[in-house]
Amino acid sequence: MKWVTREHIKVDRVACPWLIKKFIDPQAEFIFVPADKIAVTEGIPFDAAGVELGHHSGKCSFEVIIEKYNLSDPALVALAKIVHAADVSTDRDSAPEGPGLKAIAQGFALICNDDHEILEKEFIVYDALYAYCQNKIKEEKS
Repeated sequence: MKWVTREHIKVDRVACPWLIKKFIDPQAEFIFVPADKIAVTEGIPFDAAGVELGHHSGKCSFEVIIEKYNLSDPALVALAKIVHAADVSTDRDSAPEGPGLKAIAQGFALICNDDHEILEKEFIVYDALYAYCQNKIKEEKS
């Protein structure tokens, strides 16, 4: 499937493609367009104004996608708290890892040539954060 979002990606618009590729649609193709082109671009829209898979009820798009696709992995839920803290400025301090993830996202935006390169390079960050969350859950159960 094709998925479409706004260009010049950072936190939520990197986290969502990672989530989609890993847990929903391994063959996903991502299209990045100006915000005013979302409605006229073929694909499932996410993290854009007025779309189903966008910010709603205080939740960032990553959290909304987790709910929509009934993903209940505790490590994903923990990762969602980090993404939320990094993406929602009023909740920046709700997870201690949030400000660091925000800084990493801004750094990748500065060193990469385009949105596809950001995904290619930054997915490893989300792989590492997911492993961190899995380990944290495991330690809390011990």
